[in-house]
Amino acid sequence: MMRKFVSDRTGRNIILVRSFHHLKQLLQSPLSASQSRFLSSTVLDSTSASSNPSAAPPVNLDTINPKVLKCEYAVRGEIVTLAQTLQQELQSKPGSHPFDEILYCNIGNPQSLGQEPITFFREVLSLCDHPAILDRSETQGLFSADAVERAWQILDQIPGRATGAYSHSQGIKGLRDTIAAGIEARDDFPADPNDIFLTDGASPAVHMMMQLLIRSEKDGILCPIPQYPLYSASIALHGGTLVPYYLNEATGWGLEVSELEKQLDNAKSKGVIVRALVVINPGNPTGQVLAEENQRDIVEFCKKEGLVLLADEVYQENVYVPEKTFHSFKKISRSMGYGEEDLSLVSFQSVSKGYYGECGKRGGYMEVTGFNADVREQIYKMASVNLCSNISGQILASLVMSPPKVGDESYELFSAEKEGILASLARRAKALEDAFSNLEGVSCNKAEGAMYLFPRIYLPQKAIKAAEAVDTAPDAFYCRRLLNATGIVVVPGSGFGQVPGTWHFRCTILPQEDKIPAIVSRLTDFHQGFMDEFRD
Repeated sequence: MMRKFVSDRTGRNIILVRSFHHLKQLLQSPLSASQSRFLSSTVLDSTSASSNPSAAPPVNLDTINPKVLKCEYAVRGEIVTLAQTLQQELQSKPGSHPFDEILYCNIGNPQSLGQEPITFFREVLSLCDHPAILDRSETQGLFSADAVERAWQILDQIPGRATGAYSHSQGIKGLRDTIAAGIEARDDFPADPNDIFLTDGASPAVHMMMQLLIRSEKDGILCPIPQYPLYSASIALHGGTLVPYYLNEATGWGLEVSELEKQLDNAKSKGVIVRALVVINPGNPTGQVLAEENQRDIVEFCKKEGLVLLADEVYQENVYVPEKTFHSFKKISRSMGYGEEDLSLVSFQSVSKGYYGECGKRGGYMEVTGFNADVREQIYKMASVNLCSNISGQILASLVMSPPKVGDESYELFSAEKEGILASLARRAKALEDAFSNLEGVSCNKAEGAMYLFPRIYLPQKAIKAAEAVDTAPDAFYCRRLLNATGIVVVPGSGFGQVPGTWHFRCTILPQEDKIPAIVSRLTDFHQGFMDEFRD
């Protein structure tokens, strides 16, 4: 029998095994002395390596993807980890801290802080997930008639009425039809269900677009600063370059086209090819709502520079001031006469925000317009790799874009729940805004929309030096001290980006109204003590 040998870099002969049958033949036939010595030494080497406790593990920080190390996500970062530890200590040892509960103001997670789900949405979801009860007589007394009717409509759009089965990779066609109709009703311009890609919340859609657009570190994405860390994290994970543009805090976090032009030119001078512009409207973490004229300028900028406009519009229902109105970038661009051939635009929406707050259901979509058929095919391929988004999230996305209407049995309750939540959020935003503005050395812009305030803190030099002494950003130092003293969890502004030399933190407006006075009291007492301790 012929054996084939090659030499490795050490000059040793290595036997190439072609198959399991070949291996069996080799083991049954005699080997030369040199081959026998080689096999024996190889076995000994592998045995000694596996038994050596000092051998490096196959996966460590030096061997994982460096893009993962570069990626950061502040809203679930170090401060939140500490909060979870404190919560466990409160449960195991009540009274061990100067507070009796952790108040999570770090993330837009409404139902975790007591917000009730919308009744109509949950009724339809329940009926879709257990269609056997639709034909029972008692169902009519437990569920509203329009919820029963909507459940039947949705189930008829799902092959086999199976909510536990995979769907089309873009999402169930009938649900996309409903969402497109909702977009048309919102914008007064046509929407194509084939432009809709249903996703598990907006985040996977953002990742998908970053994966599509970023080819190397030479590709840049213009992002607002401050920004939602999803964008910096996804750009890092996909190997691109974040090109920052700074929102103007002095003008209520204004987005100025002159700043976009400046940062675009700066990126070009460094050899970075800017592919897209991210706009978050209403803003996160800054809470501003863009004026229509400002949006027109942004559309013109993207058209002139050939940039994809990535419009994060997940807070479109969260507008709290009468002088501002949400307008989608699609509506703005179409009203300017720009169509598919003029502007590449991707709009993101989610069931996690708004008045619904269904974060755990993981529903959302992106509307993709202005891409040619070849590129669309590649986007569909990426969606197909993930098979499909979850069906409950898909159903919720369709309900969000097509809620009960006047005359429906559920309408009055739905309207009361929606308006009650939004009015309460507006009151909470104002109460916290006033509280922050009354603190020494703190300024806070109005929350026109979204779910957050982003106050600026003017820290004493003594506090900044104390933070530097423990190798911590000054705003993170403040947030850690706040947590340890009060149980209130906020996110340091350094996790969102900020003008160098300024310090902020992000606080949600989501704790229930009856808890707001306690939060204000705890925060006020802490802040006064902190400023006294570190007063210059």
